[in-house]
Amino acid sequence: MHAKDLVIDGRHMEGAWWGPSPDVAPTLVLLHEGLGCVELWRDFPERLQAATGCGVFAYSRFGYGRSDSVTLPRPMTYMHEEALKILPKVLDQIGVRQAITVGHSDGGSIAAIHAGGTRDKRLTGVVMMAAHFFVEELNIASIAQIKTAYETTDLRTKMARYHDDVDGAFHGWNGAWLDPRFRAFDIVRYLEAIQVPILGLQGEDDPYGSDAQLQVLQRHVGVPAEIWEIPDARHSPHLEAKDDTIATIVAFIKNRLQEANR
Repeated sequence: MHAKDLVIDGRHMEGAWWGPSPDVAPTLVLLHEGLGCVELWRDFPERLQAATGCGVFAYSRFGYGRSDSVTLPRPMTYMHEEALKILPKVLDQIGVRQAITVGHSDGGSIAAIHAGGTRDKRLTGVVMMAAHFFVEELNIASIAQIKTAYETTDLRTKMARYHDDVDGAFHGWNGAWLDPRFRAFDIVRYLEAIQVPILGLQGEDDPYGSDAQLQVLQRHVGVPAEIWEIPDARHSPHLEAKDDTIATIVAFIKNRLQEANR
């Protein structure tokens, strides 16, 4: 891994690169969860790069990791703004020629909005892990519980190891999801507009979403879609069931690249 920090709209964004550059191989672009950042992908980027031979790029969205902070509260459309405005600038700046996005949780939702909302011709596939396409009651209940944990346990101290503005990172995400207006969040129309194949994954015991999310994905896309529930995994299958999850993602990526390059 080597640092690949960016400047987007005059602001510093933390980035990291594994493997070959975009002029040599396709790029897998990692989009982190609502409390994630570059460092919290752990060994996932390295393993993905080694198994596929692709370049892998991860970045911390503004307000996370070592990237510049954001003004709170975040708008209810923060994922739309990331997908439609920021992510295209990131892809331009790193020189992507052919890409597959790999998003986790909020990052999976951002990947869906980006794919359906921009129809970027550089995109050849989308991987979505534990993505949210609409709001569920168990989702809100789990987010309310983690708010209590942040206020009463050592969670804040643990998170502060990875985020320069830990309160901004936490409350920007948690505050948006717990805002009553966020109940209207629904990105099904973006699923319907996606034009590249999709891999949808979810842990069987995900406390942040039921299998209704995968059912909606399968029902509303008009492109080939592989849907998998990962045994022995909760909300982060790439960390909780690494071997099965990585094997499934790698098989999808290899098939996509073979088909795209015929």
